[in-house]
Amino acid sequence: MRVLLIEDDRIIGDGIKTGLTKQGFSVDWLTDGVQGRDGSFAAAYDAVVLDLSLPGADGLDILDYWRKKGQSVPVLILTARDALGQRVQGLNSGADDYLGKPFALEELTARLRALIRRRCGQSSHLLVHGSVSFNPENRRVLQHGKPVSLSPKATMLLELFLLNKERILSRGLIEEKLYPWGEEVDSNTVEVHIHAIRHKLGKAFINTAHGMGYILGDPL
Repeated sequence: MRVLLIEDDRIIGDGIKTGLTKQGFSVDWLTDGVQGRDGSFAAAYDAVVLDLSLPGADGLDILDYWRKKGQSVPVLILTARDALGQRVQGLNSGADDYLGKPFALEELTARLRALIRRRCGQSSHLLVHGSVSFNPENRRVLQHGKPVSLSPKATMLLELFLLNKERILSRGLIEEKLYPWGEEVDSNTVEVHIHAIRHKLGKAFINTAHGMGYILGDPL
C-alpha cells in the first residue's frame, strides 16, 4: 500500500517513513505544505499522513483544498495532543482519523491499515482468499495453514490483490502502489513478482486479463 507522508519535522518524518516501510508500506515523504498539497494527486495513494503545522501551507487548508477538489484519499492528521479544537476542525474538514503527538508507531500503522481496509470494504484485519490467508500486522502468509515465504515486494503485491479481489489491476497501477518516488523499477518487475506468487500459491491464484492487467483468481 502506498502512503503519502507530509511532515516537516525531520526526526519524526524519518521515523515514520522507516517504520512504515518495514511494515510493508511504500512511502513518499514531503516536508513542504504546498508540495504536499499538490503531491496527493501525483500517485494512487491509499492514505495520507498529514501534519497540521507545515511551512508553505497550513495542514487544515490543504485538507480543505483536497476535499473541494474531490480528492477522496483517506487522511490521518497529526496534531498536538492538547489541540482539541484542531482535531475537531480537522475531522469536520474531511479528515478520516487523527493521532496526537507524541504517538506510538504501532498505533499509527494500525490506524492506517484500518483506514485502508475500510476504503476497500474489508472489515477483518485478516485477508483471506480460499486457502490463502495474510496477516498484514506480521506480514505472514499461510496456505492451508502452512507458512509461505514471499519477498517483501511480492508480499505487498499479494496484499494489494487481496484488498482488491474483483478489480483488474494494471501493470502501471501495480508499479505505482509498490514503488515510491526515486525507487527504480525494471521493465519486467511486476511480471517477476506475479510469477513468484503463482509459483508459491498456484498458477490459478492470479489470472491475466489480456491487454488490461491482472486479477485475483477464483478461491481454491
